[in-house]
Parts: sequence; C-alpha cells; structure tokens
Amino acid sequence: MTNALAEKPSFLRSKVGGLPKPFWALWSGTLVNRLGTMVLPFTGVYLTQARGLSVAAAGLVMALFGAGSLISQLLAGVLTDRIGRRATLAGGMLATAAAMMWLGYSTSLPSILAAMFVLGVVIDAYRPASNALVADLVSPAERPRAYGLLFWAINLGYAVGMTAGGWLAELGFLWLFWINAATSVAFAVLVWRAVPETAPPPPAEGTAGGGFGTVLRDRVMVGFTLVVLGNAIMYSQTFTMLPVAMTKVVGLSTGEFGLAMALNGVLIVVVQPLVSNWLGRLDAPVTLATGLAVMAVGFALTGFVTNVAMLALTIVVWTAGEIVTAGIVGTIVAALAPAHLRGRYSGLYGFAWSASTVLAPLAGSALLGVSPGALWFTLGGIGMLSAAGMIALGPAVRRRSALAS
Repeated sequence: MTNALAEKPSFLRSKVGGLPKPFWALWSGTLVNRLGTMVLPFTGVYLTQARGLSVAAAGLVMALFGAGSLISQLLAGVLTDRIGRRATLAGGMLATAAAMMWLGYSTSLPSILAAMFVLGVVIDAYRPASNALVADLVSPAERPRAYGLLFWAINLGYAVGMTAGGWLAELGFLWLFWINAATSVAFAVLVWRAVPETAPPPPAEGTAGGGFGTVLRDRVMVGFTLVVLGNAIMYSQTFTMLPVAMTKVVGLSTGEFGLAMALNGVLIVVVQPLVSNWLGRLDAPVTLATGLAVMAVGFALTGFVTNVAMLALTIVVWTAGEIVTAGIVGTIVAALAPAHLRGRYSGLYGFAWSASTVLAPLAGSALLGVSPGALWFTLGGIGMLSAAGMIALGPAVRRRSALAS
C-alpha cells in the first residue's frame, strides 16, 4: 500500500509527464513561434496606416493571403510525407521568416501582393508536419493530451504575442516583422537540432500507395473533414463577423468587446490543462460531438446578446466547447491516417480550416446583412449538424482507431 501511494504520479507529472523529449522540443518551438506571432493580427492596420493602402486594396491583399493558405496545407501535406516532417517544418519556418521581412520592407502594391501570397503559402506550412510528428512520436493513448498541450501553447503564445504586438506597433511596425521572423527562425533551429526525422519509409512496390487520391477515396476521412469544416466556419466568425456584429449592431465599444473576448484566452490557459487527461480517456467521437454541440449552443445564444455581460456568457459557453474539442481532432486524424500518409491526411484537415477563412466571412457577412439572428442561428445549426455527423462517423472511427492501436 505504501509503495502504491509512493508511485502515484504528482499532479504536475500527470499533466505533463510521460511524453518524449522530442515532443517537448516541438512544444517549446510552437510556444516561442506563437509568442512572436504579431504581424497577422495587425496586418489590416499596417496596410492602411503604414503603407497607406485603401480599404479595398487592403482587402485584395488579404484575399491573396487567403488564396495562398488554401494551397499551403495540401502542399505541406505532400512535402511532409515526401521529404520528411523535420525538413518541411524547419523549411516552412525559414520561408516564413523570409516572407515576413519581404512584406515588412515592401512599399509598392505589387510587391506587397506577392509577399502576402507567399506568406499565406508558408506561414502555416508547419501544421501538417507538426501534427504528423505528434502522431509519430506519441502513443495513441497519450495523443489527446499531447495535442491538447500543443493547443494550449498556441493559445498562450498567441495571447501574449498579440498583446505585446499592440504595444510594439506604436513604436513602429517593423518591430513586429523582425520579432515574428526571429521566432520563426528559432522554431526552425530548435526542431532541426532536437527533433529526429520520424517519417516512415515509403511503402514497398505492390502495396497500398499514397497520394491525395488515396486520401480522397477514404470516405471516413472526407466525412470527418466536412465535420471539421463546419466547426471551422463556426469558429472563424469569432475574428470575422463577431467583432462587427457586437460593435456595429449591438453597440458595444471595442474595449468592451476586447475585455469579453479575453475570457476565451483566460479560460483556455487555466482550464484546458486541467481537463485534458480526463477528456483523453473518453470516447473520442462522442467527446468531439459533445464539444461541437456546446459550441453550437454558444454561438446560437449570440443572437440574443444585447450587452457585454450576455456576450461574456456566450463566450464562456463556446469556449467550453472549444476546450472539449482541443486534443480530440488531431487524435482522430492520427488514427485514420496510415503512417506514410499522415502528412497528407493532416493537410486535408488543415485545408478545411483554410477554406473556412474564405467561406466564413463571405457567408457571415451575407447572413448578418439579413439579420443577426440569421447569422447566429445558422451557425448554431451548422454546429449541430457537424456534431450529428461526428456521431454518425463514430463507429467507423472506433474501428479504425482499434486497428491503428
């Protein structure tokens, strides 16, 4: 009895212990990189104020960035499987640093347009490689916790980076570009030195091969990608139409909106590490469906918001759903993907998020033009449909997970 008590892991070890050292190098690099993610949140301000572009021209620049991001995940998925996880991640980060400096010193519209397109292609090229690395390095039982810890690092780094970026932008926008580039290089160096290449050798001739054709013929993965797309369209409204609706329609000040939105980051940083172990032990399809349903309720409730307190309540609700889903999505992708195609499967998953950055503002602005209720109740319906789709895919996902284990 005494020995059993002595061997019981501490609270801290139960949350962060037991994961391989290369994972922590990846985690540390992700945190450093996100601490320096300062350019994108202020791109619109930079283009209109520092470079004097019109709102229409700035919109064109951002549209090209979106077009680059659509290519990014599919291309990076192929590279992750062909040239390796480490080379794709490190190369993507070095290319991001170069694109950041190109954009920061561009003064003509053609140069800015080209730089933003390239930045769209490379800035998130690390994601398929990162997801594949976690699947390669971490056992299936520990993957929900590992993906959850990466999610936590991204949110913590982004919150701190955006706050610091707002202050540094007052000193000069070039500071943002230099710091963003420097942290990208740091991420590349850390991964190259501390993370081994984990990509398996290509399959032998005559066995099941690869390519996106194989991924697209996987009906379970395609169905799961549609579920993720519904989630992404719903969540993308938080940085597209939600600020517009709350300030222009409800009449909140930007300060009130920012204070309410801070709840999202605070809750994720405080709560998510505490519950990730428990969530990881639950049935993945049911857990993900539950999280999506909770998010759907939170976004639907936004249709009733008339003051900052009500907005804060809706944010708490959909953030709770976001926390539930945090480590589950990557776990399911890893279970569905053959080892030699993990990059491509992760690329298709990432493509859903890239597509949402194009679809969400288009659909959101059209629905908000009809009425706030049309937007928020439609999003609630999309979220519930995604949750139902996940329940329907559940048996197939469980079978595939069992085979992968």
